Amino acid sequence: MPPIGAHIQIKGGLAKGGLAYTDAVAARAVQVFVGNPRGWKLTAGNPAQDALFAEGCAERGVPSFIHTPFLVNVGSPTEATVEQSIASIAHNLARGAELGCHGVVVHAGSAVGEDRYEDALRQLHERLLPVLEAAPDDGPHLLVEPTAGGGKSLAATVEDLGPYLAALEHHPLVGVCFDTCHAWAAGHDLATPGGMTATLDALEATVGPGRLGLVHANDSLDECGSRRDRHTTIGAGTIGSGAYGTGPFAELLAHPSMAGVPVVVETPSERDGVAWAGHAADIALLNDLAALRTTPQPGAVRLAS
Repeated sequence: MPPIGAHIQIKGGLAKGGLAYTDAVAARAVQVFVGNPRGWKLTAGNPAQDALFAEGCAERGVPSFIHTPFLVNVGSPTEATVEQSIASIAHNLARGAELGCHGVVVHAGSAVGEDRYEDALRQLHERLLPVLEAAPDDGPHLLVEPTAGGGKSLAATVEDLGPYLAALEHHPLVGVCFDTCHAWAAGHDLATPGGMTATLDALEATVGPGRLGLVHANDSLDECGSRRDRHTTIGAGTIGSGAYGTGPFAELLAHPSMAGVPVVVETPSERDGVAWAGHAADIALLNDLAALRTTPQPGAVRLAS
């Protein structure tokens, strides 16, 4: 079964706060920010907290991941943004190695302007590929996360990952982070029976086996193809509350490409006034769906959340 967890809160310190949150929500996989997610400042971290966090995750058998800041965009036409993006990715890869993380998630980014798609892919090749070539072979993988499709996205549908990975010469350290809300917003109809399975089939056909390194399991507040990235509680959104119920998420967890691939939720963390109860409920629901271990047949799949 895939290890299922959450993007954890680290108030009080990466180890002290983060590991307590991990235990509170019964997370079997975790994702963190190691700096301001909306800024460029590169934070060195606290060696003592780093060591305790790495040890705590290892003791629990919990794979960990870092998410880079949201500002990162190697495809930008602005040189300062490209420089800061490359510095941020390199820094987060180094921090991931220090923390024993399995991967570093980066949004695919945007070409921003009209008719810049090829130029943006060229920038990926010229600016990001050297970072990957300089990274240690045993370090964390860089996991490209397709976005919801707004703006001039470089990768929104799973098929968009083909030219993206080609620009990086299919480097062995490049993997994929699949976000259900983003895929739905980009136009993949996951709520129809077989829709999630077809999307994951297309993902594997596009990037090849073994590239899927992490899944963000999120429901959506918006309709399919909306290009809006608004997450919500699993089973309470437009993916998991229709006639098929939570069937799309059961399909996700039963897909052959998901064997052993960690899953984290980025859904509302608070519930009934408890800061972590929302994540705990979503993790429990996904664990129940994973325990079915079969692709659901057409019809509603609903479990208490």
